[in-house]
Amino acid sequence: MESRASDPPSPTSPSPSRSSSPPRIRRLEASVVNRIAAGEVIQRPSAAVKELVENSLDAASTSVSVSVKDGGLKLLLVSDDGHGIRHEDLPILCERHTTSKLSKYEDLQTIKSMGFRGEALASMTYVGHVTVTTITEGQLHGYRVSYRDGVMEHEPKPCAAVKGTQIMVENLFYNMAARRKTLQNSNDDYPKIVDLISRFAVHYMNMNFSCRKYGSNRADVHTVGGSSRLDAIRTVYGASVARDLMEISVSDDNPTRSIFKMEGFISNSNYLAKKTTMILFINDRLVDCTALKRAVELVYSATLPKASKPFIYMSINLPSDHVDVNIHPTKREVSLLNQDSLIDTIQSAIEAKLMSSNSTRIFQTQVVSSSLPTTQISTRKDKEHSIANSGVQSQKIPVNQMVRTDSRDPFGRLHSYWKDGSQSSKQEKKSDLASMRSVVVARRNWKENTDFTSLDQLVREIDSNVHPGLLDIVKDCTYIGLADEVFAVLQYNTYLYLVNVVNVSKELMYQQVLRRFSKFNAIQLSEPAPLQDLLLMALRDEELETRGDETETNDDLKEKIALMNIELLKEKEDMLENYFGIKMEDGSLIRLPVVLDQYIPDMDRIPEFLLSLANDVDWDDERECFQTVSAVLANFYAMHPPILPNPSGDGIRYYRKNREEVGLEAEILVDKSDEEQVDEELVAEAETAWSQREWNIQHVLFPSMHLFLKPPKCMATDGTFVQVASLEKLYRVFERC
Repeated sequence: MESRASDPPSPTSPSPSRSSSPPRIRRLEASVVNRIAAGEVIQRPSAAVKELVENSLDAASTSVSVSVKDGGLKLLLVSDDGHGIRHEDLPILCERHTTSKLSKYEDLQTIKSMGFRGEALASMTYVGHVTVTTITEGQLHGYRVSYRDGVMEHEPKPCAAVKGTQIMVENLFYNMAARRKTLQNSNDDYPKIVDLISRFAVHYMNMNFSCRKYGSNRADVHTVGGSSRLDAIRTVYGASVARDLMEISVSDDNPTRSIFKMEGFISNSNYLAKKTTMILFINDRLVDCTALKRAVELVYSATLPKASKPFIYMSINLPSDHVDVNIHPTKREVSLLNQDSLIDTIQSAIEAKLMSSNSTRIFQTQVVSSSLPTTQISTRKDKEHSIANSGVQSQKIPVNQMVRTDSRDPFGRLHSYWKDGSQSSKQEKKSDLASMRSVVVARRNWKENTDFTSLDQLVREIDSNVHPGLLDIVKDCTYIGLADEVFAVLQYNTYLYLVNVVNVSKELMYQQVLRRFSKFNAIQLSEPAPLQDLLLMALRDEELETRGDETETNDDLKEKIALMNIELLKEKEDMLENYFGIKMEDGSLIRLPVVLDQYIPDMDRIPEFLLSLANDVDWDDERECFQTVSAVLANFYAMHPPILPNPSGDGIRYYRKNREEVGLEAEILVDKSDEEQVDEELVAEAETAWSQREWNIQHVLFPSMHLFLKPPKCMATDGTFVQVASLEKLYRVFERC
């Protein structure tokens, strides 16, 4: 046997150090350095979305929309309505270390923006194809430009754009084969993106967020600004989560320990989950803090049975110079001054809050006997009130089966069996119920920054005039389809209803105008629309409708009326812009308000809208002014049938060319020659308008009805809602057959 010393060396074994020189140190090429840095910043598609959303927040946006295809590998599209990007800044937009957030290192001590390194967009261009579309305030058009490896691929091209910035990232990690293979399963990263947007939506409750798969009509996250924090949590995470949350607040102003203020919500002892959900914002920055998360979990594991996992939302604010934000490439983590003391203080506060709530646990009980009379069955609202007041899910059961499960519940006490012993408990319940109602009213009532008593009166009128039965239908109905041009079919429980789409949409728009008063987003017209031309058009249409085709038109009189209306609207320009988002300038219409998100009204009705705005508004009385302007806007934004007739069915006759000159023989024929008599372009335009309206009714109107509409009592009698069938009665009819 030969010795091992004579074996040839392995190809993978290192050569003896004495026979080779030290490796040479080389300076890496810029492209290699940039790609390595990009891999650290953009670790996965959700990291790219986080960077883009934070840029939108820094741009003072009020609405952020995210679309994702194939988990973000194929396409990421983030749109906002922020201040946009200057045209002169576009050439260096995606270069490394270019930023508008700071100019010197000392600025980091007081930094309040989300980004500051200037690496996010640059990193995306090194691992994907980036296209930016942006427009700034006052520009007539936007610009679109593509980037690759940090530089522009071409000069910015003028294009149509809406206010703000849209960034599209395509083919992410196309040049990083190993990472792309690890992210091939698109089902893994899309939930991370949804979770990320959900966290932002909870914290930035005054903003509009949406997240959907590209091409999908249904958004997985959709929030509307203006709600309370708890309402935002309820919208994103569901009512079952929000029901079991407690508000918590703690602060410390001792410089020897820590200086901070924390506000948030924590789950109570009734919340059950297999995984901890912790939403943490420090100085409005979404971050992770492993030490704080473990401290909170330790409190819950020591207090609750079965080591229940909590739901935590925390917003911590502390001096800027107590936070070091420059410790992680993705800004996911921060370093805090006196972190241990801060965590101990928060941990103690959570423990005290949790211990005090442990006596209100709800124990789910099972009905012992099914033979109880129906009069003993409580309604759902009664059960909710019982849970809210006593903390126990009680139900009507025989006296001999009453068991005390809560120290505050009278059942099980001796005096609960005395006839006169229940007076004090009734008084306590009444006071508890009154306080609970005041909390609910305070939470649900709309709060406005302005001090208009008349506006508050109008909103209170809406809230006090709600029909409870219709409200239940609106909240829980299911859209079936359109019955005709005006009515849609919906189902509620076992009933079918016809609903007047025009009336419902008009009422919804009216309520939304009042609730969004002075806080409207903007629809920017591509070109200023001259008021005089629009008003003259409306006056001619009005005369045509009232007097017919054979009347002699007086253009001079119409021009005088139009000029008078323009002067009136000019006097009200500031009020209309500040309160209702209607901007007019130099005798032209510039902007319209966004009354309902993702919905643009029929622009063919602008002339009618302006004429009504000038003539149908009571400008002298404040309350009447707000009400009539809101009504005019509501009528304009309502989902009326399009002006062009519906080309389907018999409506196609309106689109035949030279129908008067065509003889009876051509009317009878249905061959190809008859098809050629139709104005194809006009038919296509009409079909587009009618299909767009149907899409808006299904995907915009009905979801918005569920969330916002408070139907007035008059809708129960004016034919807006008409019951047409009961499935239970139909079942009986078919049962006889």
